[in-house]
Amino acid sequence: MGLDKSPAILRGRRLVLGVTGSIAAYKAVSLLRALKCRGASVSVVMTDSATKFVAPLTFEVLSGERVTTSLFEAREEMRHLTVPEGAHAVIIAPATANFLAKAAVGLADDVLSTMLLTAQCPMIIAPAMDGGMWEHPTVVEHVRMLRARGVIVLDPEEGPLASGQVAQGRLAAEARIVEAVEALLIPQADWLGHRVLVSAGPTQEAIDPVRFISNRSSGKMGYAIAEAARDRGAEVVLVTGPTALVPPAGVEVVFVTSAQEMADSLCRHFAWATVVVMAAAVADFRPREQAVQKMKKQGRMSLTLDLEVAPDILAMLSAKRTAQVLVGFAAETEDVVAHAMAKLVGKGLDAIVANDVTKEGAGFGSDDNAAVVLSRGGRRKEFGLMSKRRLADYILTEVRDLPVTCRTSSIGVE
Repeated sequence: MGLDKSPAILRGRRLVLGVTGSIAAYKAVSLLRALKCRGASVSVVMTDSATKFVAPLTFEVLSGERVTTSLFEAREEMRHLTVPEGAHAVIIAPATANFLAKAAVGLADDVLSTMLLTAQCPMIIAPAMDGGMWEHPTVVEHVRMLRARGVIVLDPEEGPLASGQVAQGRLAAEARIVEAVEALLIPQADWLGHRVLVSAGPTQEAIDPVRFISNRSSGKMGYAIAEAARDRGAEVVLVTGPTALVPPAGVEVVFVTSAQEMADSLCRHFAWATVVVMAAAVADFRPREQAVQKMKKQGRMSLTLDLEVAPDILAMLSAKRTAQVLVGFAAETEDVVAHAMAKLVGKGLDAIVANDVTKEGAGFGSDDNAAVVLSRGGRRKEFGLMSKRRLADYILTEVRDLPVTCRTSSIGVE
């Protein structure tokens, strides 16, 4: 969502702009003007520290609304309740490290932090801080907590800071903040007309009636991709192995257990699809034979399983491909990019999403992930640690923007 849209694209949207005590508070004045120019009505809430950098009167004149600065002003109005009531989004820009901490743990000691506990709308936070504060472990943890709750936290930019240091801590550019607001509030339909086939979760390969071979996949990445494609206008079929996740609404869900069942289901739906995203962690091997009864350990000193190669679903789909786009995932523990590139070329994929499953805070079972997206056209895009739902949107955007020469092949995630 760019800034070349109609100036009134946010008409009818009511926003709350929270300003905290950062030297970057003056940039919130320009942000307010940009949001107003796009038709939004904006209520400004300032912390006491913020008023030391910019006078509330400035925001009041530009917004045309009274600025809230204290819990104790006109208490009968209960401004921390009334201001966010009916708001479509809350934007905190700039947000200090102190404010991130309060927002993460629910500390409510001023009007802005108290308001966050009452707001029922989505939230965008744009941090700004000096020195190496953004990389401090406590700040990293607070950001992770907020993102896990669905808060959009925009990474600050690298550049000269107020202290004279050059580091990551500058408030995100106004264009980025406005784009985030537009993307949040204006439904995207850039996948309208596409039929997206997504695989997710692990497979279970039976040893006997009670035991199986599987892996640590939670299915969260595949489910996030299915939800993102649905939200952006696509028809979606999700083929999922066993998970503990709630099936996403508005998506056709097919439940499978084994690699063979997943292969059969994906092959049945393949001709229907325009894009296939193989996010499932399909077993590479399976027992050659399944015991009819539970295997007993009595009298055994050891057990040897005879394994065979499980179906290579990507190879099967590639052989059936007409004009589908196939994107693959490579969950690796070492030489991530090299292994992913080999898989991209070897399986003839259009793109591959590679991630290090040993990285702290990412990988199997986590709500967050970090990845590198490689395409056959030589494009490479790295994404830092973020929620899997947010990463899913970035992946879809990369797939959507593949060079035309690559769109006749496929994209899969294993």
